[in-house]
Amino acid sequence: MDLDAVKNSYARWAPVYDATFGKLTHAGRREAVTYINARGGDLLEVGVGTGLSLGAYDRALRITGMDYSHDMLRKARARVAKLRLHNVAALLQMDARDLDFPDASFDTVAAMHVLSVVPEPERVMAEIARVLRPGGQVVITNHFKHERGVWAGLARAAAPLERVLGWHSDFEITSVLQDPRLQIVTRRNLPPMGMMTFLVLEKRAN
Repeated sequence: MDLDAVKNSYARWAPVYDATFGKLTHAGRREAVTYINARGGDLLEVGVGTGLSLGAYDRALRITGMDYSHDMLRKARARVAKLRLHNVAALLQMDARDLDFPDASFDTVAAMHVLSVVPEPERVMAEIARVLRPGGQVVITNHFKHERGVWAGLARAAAPLERVLGWHSDFEITSVLQDPRLQIVTRRNLPPMGMMTFLVLEKRAN
């Protein structure tokens, strides 16, 4: 999926995202936030969207959010102002394939329901690995391709609507496991019915 398709898709979805996909992805977001809150430190949320997770983070975290969609960021900034989230240092518009941060800037990177949307997810993961500090972790929640069962059938049916829906319904988990700097710490299925996956990868210390 190219950036124009992503931008157009999220311009359409921004007004209703919280009430639609936001509810569908609630379990994964809650799992990720709980895990991240226990870690502390500097956090980058890649694909912060409308900022649904921002109010749930521990106030001791130092948070930077980025997204490619101006429409999503507008809603996220309004949320930060309304909730007076002083621990949110910045919400920035940028391409996740080219993160404008120095190497080893963050203790944790969150990527919640974004990797099946972005172009070149392998390149995005390489950038995430670059901006992580050694020993840092990337916390991922996402839908990945199912080989069998009801979700496999639904993904096949949704594949022709990829540009309209704004995500890859047949997204392979191998796309986010290719960077040799990152190793799996945790991998488990999430509700509803294992539709989503909770995945934690850690950057090797050397």
